[in-house]
Amino acid sequence: MKKLENWVGNQISHSEIIHQHALNGFAALMDEGGAASDIVPPGGHWMYFLATDRQSRIGPDGHPVKGDFLPPVELPRRMWAGGKIEFHAPLFAGDRAEKISTIKSVVEKQGRTGALTFVTVEHQVKNEAGICLTEEHDIVFREAAGETSGSKKEMQSAPDDGVWAETVTPDSVMLFRYSALTFNGHRIHYDRDYCLQEEGYPGLVVHGPLLGTLLMRLAVKNMGGRLLRKFSYRNFNPIFDTASFTLDGKPENNDECSVWVRGPAGELAVKATAEF
Repeated sequence: MKKLENWVGNQISHSEIIHQHALNGFAALMDEGGAASDIVPPGGHWMYFLATDRQSRIGPDGHPVKGDFLPPVELPRRMWAGGKIEFHAPLFAGDRAEKISTIKSVVEKQGRTGALTFVTVEHQVKNEAGICLTEEHDIVFREAAGETSGSKKEMQSAPDDGVWAETVTPDSVMLFRYSALTFNGHRIHYDRDYCLQEEGYPGLVVHGPLLGTLLMRLAVKNMGGRLLRKFSYRNFNPIFDTASFTLDGKPENNDECSVWVRGPAGELAVKATAEF
């Protein structure tokens, strides 16, 4: 077996025609009325270029087994840690597009809560006219529930100076529909028994990309509907379907704003910066 760092540079590509059906489903999930747009919205690219591994290649957590594209990290729990996206040109339904993904880095760390492995993946999405977006996606792998060798993580409080507060009440149907749109088989989003018994979570986990998408929508709406150029985000704490959470934010200047997710206990779940 290759060392984990030898996976740096590993690359795969997916090509497909951008279909309207996913955009219709996304608009429905966002509770939008009328005909859905044919423009892929910020975060909408996560509904395309999806891995379709054979059922025999799915691991016990519902994810494809590691060791093909992603390195064979032994730590079992997988979460979105953060990332950054740069939007260059729009992507439309009907476009023939390609996503090229490359392992940029693999870093093993010992945190306060135990062993961690961070994998950063670079993505480039392009259509026949050129590059539409570039992305860096950070994935963190953690020890199994109950095996942590470190101290309990302290919860950081979310900022209290936001001016755009919106309340979201997640439920299992919302999470299932988003999993269906993104062909995400990770059991933490729909299998409550698995969440409680295997992962040690108090409920179903709201998807990291869904939280990011909701923050991008909040930023665009409150910055006058302008085109988003860059979005950088970091995930601090998970959000569960057991209580409502808050999307909030504030403008920093004419071209930039800060947005974040505040959990039910006031904890900071996600913090992001949007540039226009």
